[in-house]
Amino acid sequence: MSDIYKGSCLCGAVTFETDQLDQRAAHCHCRMCRKFHGAEYATFVGVPRQSLRWTKGTDAIAEFRAPNGTVRSFCRLCGSSLLFHSPRASSETIEIALSVFDTDVPVVPDAHIFVGSAANWTSITDDLPQYVEGRDSARAGI
Repeated sequence: MSDIYKGSCLCGAVTFETDQLDQRAAHCHCRMCRKFHGAEYATFVGVPRQSLRWTKGTDAIAEFRAPNGTVRSFCRLCGSSLLFHSPRASSETIEIALSVFDTDVPVVPDAHIFVGSAANWTSITDDLPQYVEGRDSARAGI
């Protein structure tokens, strides 16, 4: 992909761009992602760290390190969820919340992950593959 994809937080204090996107994006149903996004699930797309360029507001970015070692970055002014990184993932890749892109991206979510911890009120109605935990775990028999 050679286009530049731009994004921002809700208040516009933080802006970024990247010219590289992974083609895989998953809807994560884990409890922490649900709480981080205030939604049924969070959808992230991976990008190489070196391709992520902050264009404004790095001083407004805060991080939360969870007990399991995952790091979630957000705008300290408006609370927008921005980034996610797992210590089990390559340090060369970072995941960006798909919803903070301001420009169209050529990425379509292709899986549901951590459905084993999905909210009891969740009803997954699409045909995407579902995994009990991450993509490397067993497929859910849902």
